[in-house]
Amino acid sequence: MSYINKRKHYKFLLIILVVILLVITVMSSTLGVANINFYQSMKILSSKIPLFGKYINLEGISSTHKLIILNLRLPRIILAALIGAGLSLVGCVFQAIFKNPMADPYILGISSGSALGASIAITLGLNITFLGLNGVTSFAFTGAMLTTLLVYSIAKTGTKLPTNTLLLAGVSVSFLLSSIISLIMIFNREQVEQIIFWTMGSLNSANWKAVLSLLPFILIGGFLIFIFSKDLNVMLTGDDTASSLGVEVDKVKKILLVISSVIIAACVSVSGIIGFVGLIIPHMIRIIVGPDHRVLLPFTALGGGIFMIISDTLARTLAPPAEIPVGAITSIFGAPYFIYLLIKNKKKVM
Repeated sequence: MSYINKRKHYKFLLIILVVILLVITVMSSTLGVANINFYQSMKILSSKIPLFGKYINLEGISSTHKLIILNLRLPRIILAALIGAGLSLVGCVFQAIFKNPMADPYILGISSGSALGASIAITLGLNITFLGLNGVTSFAFTGAMLTTLLVYSIAKTGTKLPTNTLLLAGVSVSFLLSSIISLIMIFNREQVEQIIFWTMGSLNSANWKAVLSLLPFILIGGFLIFIFSKDLNVMLTGDDTASSLGVEVDKVKKILLVISSVIIAACVSVSGIIGFVGLIIPHMIRIIVGPDHRVLLPFTALGGGIFMIISDTLARTLAPPAEIPVGAITSIFGAPYFIYLLIKNKKKVM
């Protein structure tokens, strides 16, 4: 396939993914306890589109339905899409840096740091909102960033950042922090259920403030990652080859590590730990569009957003009025795929 035909093909696929994202957004907004059909939901959502919205007639649609769609379901759907995009982008970056299709956003122990921060806040009763900031969210974000600094400090060797040392440091710190969380739960049994539910991931507290707080992290972080897409392509050939071709490998790794860590910290702080999104989506998209990160990154972001919307919709509609943690839903999809990757790689080695 020629370069021009490839570009046309990718543009067509990108348009299809955007359309799928929009359709799934509308469909997800119709599902729930309140009975709102697709046509009504589409009209309510369309009424908020600048310029176009003033021509939409909302007569016959109750104010309650408008409130449910615009203030309850829509922010949750957008938040799910942002988290899915962010985790998938970071997974894509880590798989390139570590040259391992089984690398995911939590491989450096950042999720454990975030969970420890959230556990401390829950234990201390800091799950209140002050000046627009939730105590659990703030502690979770701080815990994730401090963990990143700790792992980086342990792995750093002079000016270099060896990949294997970084992985080992991440795994070791993750085990240490998980042990501390276990001790916290043992000595604070009354908060165990709340801590466990947070660590399984949930978007039940989604609102427009959470969306607006996460949006700049995903947009700016995603843009900065895309700037390094060519460097990631070269790094796939190996660190030595990339260095000989003019890529400052250690510098690029450090920058991408910082950007990725901030994105993970922002995502986990508002949703808890949602596994497998950053593992399976980049890998599946890579099979479809290839390893070129200039194409792979935007497709991965869209794919992650779609996957998270579907997963969260299932989480809140499968067992009403109760809600299943969305991390449990993503694990149901992700764990079998992870096992498949392990078997596939085993066959290659044999």
